[in-house]
Amino acid sequence: MLQKPLPELLPLPKFSEDLNAPRFSKSRLLSVLISVDSVARRAFQLSAAFVLALACVSWAQEWPSWRGPRGDGTSAETGFPLRWGPSENVAWKVPLPGKGHSSPIVWGDRIFVSTCLEDRRERKLLCFDARDGRLLWDRVLLTAKLERKHNLNSYASSTPATDGRHVWVAFLDGADFAVFCCDADGNLRWRVVPGKFFSVHGFCSSPVLHKDLVIFNGDQDAEAWIVALDKSTGAVRWRADRPNRMRSYAPPVVFDAAGRLQLVLSGSRSVCSYDPATGRQWWIVDGPTDQMVASMVFAEGVFFVTGGYPELHILGIRPDGEGNVTGTHVLWRGTEGVSYVPSPVAWGSSFYLVSDGGVASCLDARTGKRFWMERLGRHHSASPVAAGGFLYFPDDDGVTHVLKAGQAFEVEARNELGEGCRASPALSRGRIYFRTLNHLWCIGGRAK
Repeated sequence: MLQKPLPELLPLPKFSEDLNAPRFSKSRLLSVLISVDSVARRAFQLSAAFVLALACVSWAQEWPSWRGPRGDGTSAETGFPLRWGPSENVAWKVPLPGKGHSSPIVWGDRIFVSTCLEDRRERKLLCFDARDGRLLWDRVLLTAKLERKHNLNSYASSTPATDGRHVWVAFLDGADFAVFCCDADGNLRWRVVPGKFFSVHGFCSSPVLHKDLVIFNGDQDAEAWIVALDKSTGAVRWRADRPNRMRSYAPPVVFDAAGRLQLVLSGSRSVCSYDPATGRQWWIVDGPTDQMVASMVFAEGVFFVTGGYPELHILGIRPDGEGNVTGTHVLWRGTEGVSYVPSPVAWGSSFYLVSDGGVASCLDARTGKRFWMERLGRHHSASPVAAGGFLYFPDDDGVTHVLKAGQAFEVEARNELGEGCRASPALSRGRIYFRTLNHLWCIGGRAK
């Protein structure tokens, strides 16, 4: 926005054919030249400010949901910290009430995180100030019996999602799959139950935002579905049946692949792609096994799938199919170094992953060729993130292994926080946000 009007241009002198005609004095001509120079300088300042503003807008990114702005664990920002410790490069650290494995999300100067106070059976949504870690508000969304769960799960494992104006999160209320929408100040706008959910290993279904929809995966050992709700009202916009009726916990991800938007997920004895606008299935790959947890990623025209129970698999799948493409579109397969819980990350032309047991790998996206396989931590639950050519792998002991992306294994740093970690980190405005077992951390200097 212009702060001052541009200087008015003086009329240019009109020279007659008689070059000696004294139309303008030297002082008048000097005034004209000064005015033109002022306009030029002002135009340059405005252009520079505009370019700088564009650069800042494109550089700074929100981390609005599970695995960030693209759902794949990557940030387009650069300059994130590479080294830190319990008292080194920590902007702030605050106690986090309750327990949960959900990841923090970031929008502007606000951080949202879900938690559960087990002794009170309260499921909560919390909001912190990203600048100094102050708790801005604390809302109890649900008080209900604690569901049956796996000992590696939590009662607040679903990562919220936000568009800056509203926040969506899901919890299990008995057998009800309960979805909550709050405004940015924590006021409840709506609560809906799109279906029943019968817990075996607990609950975890992180919302996926797509245009005016909020989408959830309801895979289970009963009537199973993917459902898209209207962001404003919670009304069901579409529902896709999941006929294999098998529990899985992989959040869907939307990618632009093969000339169309594809909502993809693995699990329930299949790998599937849907139209995110309608729920129509584009294609399906049978198997490769029963259950999945990790989200898919996409690079070099290839979808990457990792995980599985009772068998572990990794697959590369072409994105351009229709119908059942099991026999035609699986480019490569493997069974070594598979991650079950941690989702993979793609950078450049490679896929990177770490097994639950702490063995990391780098694979060529197009061929599945393994460039390296090396041990990192004792055990990994959190998913890696990537930015600026670096990969961040947090382990369960709160140690983040920072690697340089590439076909050679190169450790940049090994950073300890001194507290266990199960949640995946968030990257935004030059800072890294960690949820450890008892605290919320902000790593880095002033937000950019």
